[in-house]
Amino acid sequence: MEAVSRHRTLLLCAAGLAASVAVTWLVLSRRKKKRQLRRVGEVSQMFLYPIKSCRGIAIEEAECRDYGLKNGPLRDRHWLVVKEDKVHVTARQEPRLVLMTATADSDHLTLHAPETEVFQIPMDLPKTNAIYTCKVHGHDVQGRDCGNEASDWVTNFLKGSHTYRLVYFEHKMKTRNPKNEYPLYTETGQVAYPDLAPYLLLSEASLENLNSKLEKKVTIRNFRPNVVISGCEAFAEDTWKEIQIGSQVTMKRVIPCFRCILTTVDPDTGIINMKEPLKTLRSYRLCDTEDRKVFKSAPLFGQYVKMIKKGTIRVGDPVYEITD
Repeated sequence: MEAVSRHRTLLLCAAGLAASVAVTWLVLSRRKKKRQLRRVGEVSQMFLYPIKSCRGIAIEEAECRDYGLKNGPLRDRHWLVVKEDKVHVTARQEPRLVLMTATADSDHLTLHAPETEVFQIPMDLPKTNAIYTCKVHGHDVQGRDCGNEASDWVTNFLKGSHTYRLVYFEHKMKTRNPKNEYPLYTETGQVAYPDLAPYLLLSEASLENLNSKLEKKVTIRNFRPNVVISGCEAFAEDTWKEIQIGSQVTMKRVIPCFRCILTTVDPDTGIINMKEPLKTLRSYRLCDTEDRKVFKSAPLFGQYVKMIKKGTIRVGDPVYEITD
């Protein structure tokens, strides 16, 4: 009788488990069926910024990785300029950073700047180079020092009163959690040197809307997006909670991009005017919800997004809004 009872109990457990699996499958299946794609535009431009605050590189395709775009050996915002105290430096403090360009082959990162000889850094830095704990927006993140010669090159080009060093973020180094830096960032995520998220999205229509209000037009380069979308209305990107690019990559909106004086740096001259286009953006793009107490006087222009599903994206790829 005990054997029969145990057998019956096992059968009932198996039946219960099967029923639970079936219900779970049914719920997930229905949820999947409800998710629909609505085409909202296409990728018109893509930019990768190897060194934070330095000139972006226009690219035709890129892999979407956890910490940003990857094109060949270049990765988005994986190099960083810091002061001797290891606090990060951007074009807010050193506007001439926007004139520095980084290119790469499999062996070297090559630095270019006006009226300065090119300089090469090994892509595979010596393991004897120090690993620093750096500060980005007051929070710790690691980086390997690129050496004294790289430090001299950057310092001489910027012609400032500080000595600067260049560091590189390597795989498995300490990252930052944006949730610790901004109260409205509710997603779980990790970043290296970007401000708040690995990807920044902006539409051409939003730029056109801004330029219609400016006496002196600006370019997309003032705003340093990774992915530029065409074929949608101005500020449509504010409404997309989740998108699919091409046939593979999906991304989720995490927080609006709140703008600062970096937008007033001329990307062609490296001169900061401290006024436009920020003044005009403030006239009509301030937050109008209860979150204004957080954003304050910073206008919102573009959206930070995080990657949900990896893959490769290309200029010309369709962009779909994912809806339930």
